[in-house]
Amino acid sequence: MTDQDFKIGDRVTAIYKTGKYIGEITGIRPQAYLVKVMAVSKHPMQGDLHNPKQTDVAMFHQRRSLAYREQTNVSMNMVRHYEGEIPDYTESLKEAVKAMKNKLLEDKTEWNQKSLEMLEDLEGDYFK
Repeated sequence: MTDQDFKIGDRVTAIYKTGKYIGEITGIRPQAYLVKVMAVSKHPMQGDLHNPKQTDVAMFHQRRSLAYREQTNVSMNMVRHYEGEIPDYTESLKEAVKAMKNKLLEDKTEWNQKSLEMLEDLEGDYFK
């Protein structure tokens, strides 16, 4: 993709690390778009990104979702146009967490169990 594909103000989906977000382009950089997060489409995976699905790692990271209106640089190849209404941030986050938890409950692996613990801890923080 090139800078001509998107302009400031365009609504997009953006994949950042292992999360997927709906937002708005607020800036154009040489290799990335600056995207303001408006909703969560997929919650980031838990654990070590360099050793996915592994629990025997130096640190099993708790990965938070990007916050409402948080801005982040997203590689140009990870941005797509978004059509439709942008959902409410909190409701979209609840749905994304629920979807990830349901997926993790499908198999009783050690990684899934550890990820569920991390997500449940995050839920307490997200939805006080």
